[in-house]
Amino acid sequence: MTADEPLVLGIETSCDETGVGIVRGHTLLADAIASSVDEHARFGGVVPEVASRAHLEAMVPTIERACETAGIRPYDVDAIAVTSGPGLAGALLVGVAAAKALAFALGKPLYGVNHLASHVAVDQLEHGPLPEPTIAMLVSGGHSSLLRVTDVTGGVEPMGATIDDAAGEAFDKVARLLGLGFPGGPVIDREARSGSSVAIDFPRGLTARHDLERHRFDFSFSGLKTAVARWVEARERSGEPVPIADVAASFQEAVCDVLVRKALDAASSEGIEDLVIGGGVAANSRLRVLAESRAADLGIRVRVPRPGLCTDNGAMVAALGAEMVARGRTPSPLDLPADSSQPITTVLV
Repeated sequence: MTADEPLVLGIETSCDETGVGIVRGHTLLADAIASSVDEHARFGGVVPEVASRAHLEAMVPTIERACETAGIRPYDVDAIAVTSGPGLAGALLVGVAAAKALAFALGKPLYGVNHLASHVAVDQLEHGPLPEPTIAMLVSGGHSSLLRVTDVTGGVEPMGATIDDAAGEAFDKVARLLGLGFPGGPVIDREARSGSSVAIDFPRGLTARHDLERHRFDFSFSGLKTAVARWVEARERSGEPVPIADVAASFQEAVCDVLVRKALDAASSEGIEDLVIGGGVAANSRLRVLAESRAADLGIRVRVPRPGLCTDNGAMVAALGAEMVARGRTPSPLDLPADSSQPITTVLV
């Protein structure tokens, strides 16, 4: 870390977590998060209006906490970065409005960046500069995507995506079915450790030969979720107890098997030897082990940020913003919009 590297404050409010990160170059100085997940748990999922109100209440205290942790004052930063999309419209608006106000008041450039590209860029805080090109797999509650990245600040090409439920969404729905609570990813991961991953042969979506012709790099987890529900219902009708740990482990194995299989196929098909995995589901312990094991056999290097940087956070936004500054990208205008359906090809607005 040197003083001439850009010092950037990043704001993330795409869903239910208010994240403020401060980065100098590739060095993380602060990562402050205020989560409203407990407020959503009783509804079994994120309620957009509740999330937006929580962001409003948490924004200023979270910015203050990040600056205190980093040992800086707001006007010390070189730029402000903010998630401009995709995400929940109301939640995004809170973050974008706060970033605009901060940039205007401090006289600093503003960078409206893509949430998904930020999940790729955050790995630089853990493992240094990204290899270019690289294959990135992003797996979260709202996204399951395979990307070819030649430049994280602007060269991102989609190779495949979910055609129905995202991986994280499937984890949430299966956890609810099993009575494990919300969010589903951590509780299923924890429960699966005492279960058998081969106890139940759940389907692997879009892996049959006829599917690969049209959906080689796409994902589908809706059928898997339905298969789990039918298996559990049949068990309950028969009066037999549901082996929750085995169901969790077998379901998790099916998801991770498909994710890893398609990611490594994408890398091999492009002749690319580096794979970055990001997003909340990248914190899953089985996904990490399976990816590293299978990739080693193919000579492919796998990079996965530590679990705290996989979930939504301000550090990832600051990381991408710092890269924008370092590469001389043109800042965003102060009338920057929030775009809930922003495509991954739009890295900087």
